[in-house]
Amino acid sequence: MYDGARVLVAGGTGTIGIPLVNELLKRGSIVTIVSLDEEARIKEVFHQNAEAIKFRRMDLTEIDSCKKAVATQDYVFNLVGIKGSVGIGETKVASYLIPMLRFQTNLMEASFLAGIKRFLFAGSVCSYPQADIHFEDNMWNGMPKQNDRIPGIAKRVGELLGEALELEHGWDAVRIVRPSNVYGPNDDFNPETAQVIPSLIYKTLNANGPVKVWGDGSAIRDFIFSEDVAFWMLEALERAPSNFPLNLGNGVGISIKEIAETIIQFANPECELEWDANGPAGDPIRIMSMDRTKSVLGFYQRTNLAEGIAKTVEWYRGQSR
Repeated sequence: MYDGARVLVAGGTGTIGIPLVNELLKRGSIVTIVSLDEEARIKEVFHQNAEAIKFRRMDLTEIDSCKKAVATQDYVFNLVGIKGSVGIGETKVASYLIPMLRFQTNLMEASFLAGIKRFLFAGSVCSYPQADIHFEDNMWNGMPKQNDRIPGIAKRVGELLGEALELEHGWDAVRIVRPSNVYGPNDDFNPETAQVIPSLIYKTLNANGPVKVWGDGSAIRDFIFSEDVAFWMLEALERAPSNFPLNLGNGVGISIKEIAETIIQFANPECELEWDANGPAGDPIRIMSMDRTKSVLGFYQRTNLAEGIAKTVEWYRGQSR
């Protein structure tokens, strides 16, 4: 399916986008990245593959930019996102919601108008109502938890748009995946905005004393390595039914305490942890059911937690030298 295909990756310079683009190139695709990054970013992150990538610097909140971006393409991946720590759902909601709705709506509508054959929409675990285990069909059985309410609803709207375009116009191009907590190289390692794994890697490698961690370590999360997400997104675009959401996690809960201890093991074995029980920690438990994804795609874990964290720590050390 991908050999010789013209593929647009919106957000192709992000944590998931980079391994996805590299995998597309391996499969023989003609890849175009559209991003607000400078072109120098392409050479910085893709190295020897940079010459094989077409790059367009565009603002996808504008419909005309989206129409230009998707013209002549076969497939589109919408990986555009606004990353942030758990606090973004409470403190910067308008700065998140307005551009995200524009990104999602304009890119999908432009793709529909252009007759794009396949369109991958990346949803999110934060759209689910609170539950210990998230099953795809439970998405609408309540509101997302308060701290993720607005980001979660924004992603729900994107999924609804794909369904609406198929119901009214018969455009069956959209495939939907809902990643859980994604980590890996090229993530945001700024301790002020980073999510838990990159934040702890930064703090551990730069520690001059105990590392403070929000919460008490008991919160349970479902983590998946960025290269694994990219691989299964490609599989989903090719093999999943239209507008049939699939979870992308590991289906296994891991405590923040175990995460922190694993990071220390690979980054700084002498480091000590200090827990801040009053800091924001998000939902107590978030685990993805992977039953549907296993049934549809034959999903399996490609990278375990220790391997993924070791690769991420090694990558970040290389950037810091």
